[in-house]
Amino acid sequence: MRSMDHARETCEAFLPGLLDKLDDIPLSELEAPGSPALDHFRACGGPGLVIPTKYHGGGADPLQALAVVRAVGAHSPSLAVATTMHHFSVATLFTLADSVQRSGMEWALLEGIAEQGLLVASGFAEGRPGQGILAPTVRAEAVDGGYLVNGSKKPCSLSASMDLLTASVALPTKNGPDSPDGTSDATGDGDGTELAVMLLPRPTEGISVHPFWKSWALAGAESDEVRLTDVFVDEQLLMRTGAAEPGRLDELQTVGFLWFELLISASYLGAAGALVESALGRERGSTSDRADLVTRLETANLLLEGVARMLRDGENGDEALGKALVARYAAQDALGETVRRAVEMLGGTAFIASSEVAYLAAVSHGLGFHPPSRASFAAPYLEHVAGSPLRLA
Repeated sequence: MRSMDHARETCEAFLPGLLDKLDDIPLSELEAPGSPALDHFRACGGPGLVIPTKYHGGGADPLQALAVVRAVGAHSPSLAVATTMHHFSVATLFTLADSVQRSGMEWALLEGIAEQGLLVASGFAEGRPGQGILAPTVRAEAVDGGYLVNGSKKPCSLSASMDLLTASVALPTKNGPDSPDGTSDATGDGDGTELAVMLLPRPTEGISVHPFWKSWALAGAESDEVRLTDVFVDEQLLMRTGAAEPGRLDELQTVGFLWFELLISASYLGAAGALVESALGRERGSTSDRADLVTRLETANLLLEGVARMLRDGENGDEALGKALVARYAAQDALGETVRRAVEMLGGTAFIASSEVAYLAAVSHGLGFHPPSRASFAAPYLEHVAGSPLRLA
């Protein structure tokens, strides 16, 4: 299929040899705990994919990164999902490195990640029922020289293989509601805290990993619980993200969220594409059925390419995020129908003969579980299209 061929060619250009290595391993092994896929990803230069060349990275722009992740998702959905968390964490770092808020250490971190093949796990809030996606799951207490941090992230992809952990953390402000003068710090979120991003090396004392993921689907993504217990974080390892109104993302969060929505969608686009290619290869269904199948898949791809071009061209504010989420939900719907029809077209014999059809079909539904949920986005989106800033619940 032409678009999948292009995705694989782009992947080979940036991560030479990776897809061949993945092809040599059964899907069941790639998708299981302890998968060798991440080792191959490191060896082929994957950690530096989206890091700009000025920081010694691969320099893939959003459109190229979309193609690479799509290709990877067709060969190993677990690898695509896990490394999406790495890529969007890295994107926040190089955004910060290029901003006026930079502390000076970001460029060194980026070079280290690219040159040493380091994997960065994301501890940003996600997957916690009843909690807003902007609410950190980690809180800090001010101590001499830094902060003492406690909390956990579950699930946290790359939990077994990470070299670094990035996480959003709520820092106590000097003039919160409990302060002597009763005032609130202007940089806080209204409850006596302000949001920051911390970066911790894996060997840091107090970081531990605990079993959490029980499903066989995407088990290779290493999505277990990462727990922080009285972890000391030096002030220099904290990057304050700046003030934002309650429910609104600041510039750094917005850019990170755009990268996340783009690449997590691309991961499932790849998984669905593998099913479509299988149906086309077996020449199942009528000519019009097969053409309709490809059309639905390519609809999702074109929507995501629009987001990638928008991000590449520097459109990364409130309105861009609203557009990206619309594209994500529309792509999600297109992929759901694509998978249903592809499985039906492949037929019962293909379903019975191999577990891959059932596995890819099950995995492809995962996009609907990533934040923000469609229900939580509905009211903020209606307010946004009426002219208000976008606020995410």
